[in-house]
Amino acid sequence: MSYPPPQGGGYPGYGGHSPQPGYQQPPPGQYPPQGYPPQQGYGAPPPQGPPQGYGQPQAYPPQGQYGQPPQQHGYPPQPPQQGYAQQQQPYGAPSHSPYPPQQQPYGAPPPQGQFPPQGQYPPQQHGQYPPQQGQYPPQQHQQQPPYGGPSAPYGAPPAQPYGAPPTMPTPPSPGYDPNQIAHVDMSGAADALRKAMKGFGTDESTLVRVLAHMTPQEIPALKQTYNQRHHRSLESDIESECSGYFEFALLAILRGPLQQDVWCLNNALKGAGTKEALLDDVLIGRSNADIRAIKAAYQQKYRRSLEADVKADLSAKTERMYLMILAASRQEESAPVLPQAVDADVTELHRATEAKTGTEQLTVCSILTSRSDGQIRAIAQAYEHKYRRALESVIRSEFAGHMEDALVRMVRSGADKAMRDAIALEDCMKGPGTKDERLTQRVTAVHWDRQHAAQVKGAYKHRFKKDLISRIKGETSGDYERILVAMLE
Repeated sequence: MSYPPPQGGGYPGYGGHSPQPGYQQPPPGQYPPQGYPPQQGYGAPPPQGPPQGYGQPQAYPPQGQYGQPPQQHGYPPQPPQQGYAQQQQPYGAPSHSPYPPQQQPYGAPPPQGQFPPQGQYPPQQHGQYPPQQGQYPPQQHQQQPPYGGPSAPYGAPPAQPYGAPPTMPTPPSPGYDPNQIAHVDMSGAADALRKAMKGFGTDESTLVRVLAHMTPQEIPALKQTYNQRHHRSLESDIESECSGYFEFALLAILRGPLQQDVWCLNNALKGAGTKEALLDDVLIGRSNADIRAIKAAYQQKYRRSLEADVKADLSAKTERMYLMILAASRQEESAPVLPQAVDADVTELHRATEAKTGTEQLTVCSILTSRSDGQIRAIAQAYEHKYRRALESVIRSEFAGHMEDALVRMVRSGADKAMRDAIALEDCMKGPGTKDERLTQRVTAVHWDRQHAAQVKGAYKHRFKKDLISRIKGETSGDYERILVAMLE
């Protein structure tokens, strides 16, 4: 189903969409084409139109454009997805499921409330996610085995079994490929920023206006142009002219998404104690390509491997869970979602949790850290259908502390990233006091993808019955408030 967004103006979209073709019956013994979308990262536009097919996440229309495709702008449109012709019910329509639906949007079943019959799960059409032009050159590496096949030893690269169909690697998110640099003239923006900080006083409104909507590809070009024209570091000037959380937000923007992730990971691991929530924000739900880019950038900046720092800071099963994530061996989003493999995972998750005394924690971690978003979505739906209990509720009852939070985030990432981020933003503001540093980091992470930011605002409105921007205005003030609001507008 889709949800109306909070009231407000529209924003320029990343590209149009093509209508989804109808679902055709497959030949005997074959699955129809898969309808799962590619992995969404910071900056990658989500598929447009009502979600279709078993396991699809919710779609929250952009603000001011409910029911309208966004105008073409910036990134090229995504290729059309295959899926069921049956669209999900509109918001507010009664459910026809014989079981109480899981709280939206964590993997609602199709409108009929039933899972597709055995043998009719659509497998992925391979090769339908081509790399974006000029952003992700083809890479030569081993292909992953089909979901549900024999697993390789822990830490070993995925092997390609004989006769297995190839999977298309998910490209890195915008800003995570060194070749992703905007070849545009940034002299006007650079001069405006210098003028705003030159002399007595600072024109904070100009800083907000220029920086709030910079794309990941424009940030490196802006900093380079600023240095060439004015022989100064833009980040150093921001540090000398601004202060507080306003400065914190501007520096988060100027680092760009990849270097901001690297900065956050170092901040989470340095000093006494570990900020596991910060590790979760950066690492969970990411594509293999993004994880590899993060590890390489971390190594380049700090001359230490990220895995070594995690091992030095964590221990026992929590350490092993994060090392599973850092292995970057998840199934790609182009990997097929096979019903037999989903059923096997559901049975294994139940056996490791509710079906016994004590919990096999690493079994649960191994499954959720190695499956794609589409597979996790299908597993969560099938688990609730079979055992009449939401998988997230099972995790909360069987786990505690940091591992509980991490596994819940994995399930939410597979089910609906927009709702996951909406809940995470509210967590920063609820209760006494505002977690300003975490709020700033999460708003900055969301804002890189304009389409995703609009989805998050729609999800927030649906879940909490209030406008996200109004909520942020009530928790912040001054220039700090203005930069956060501008990033989400």
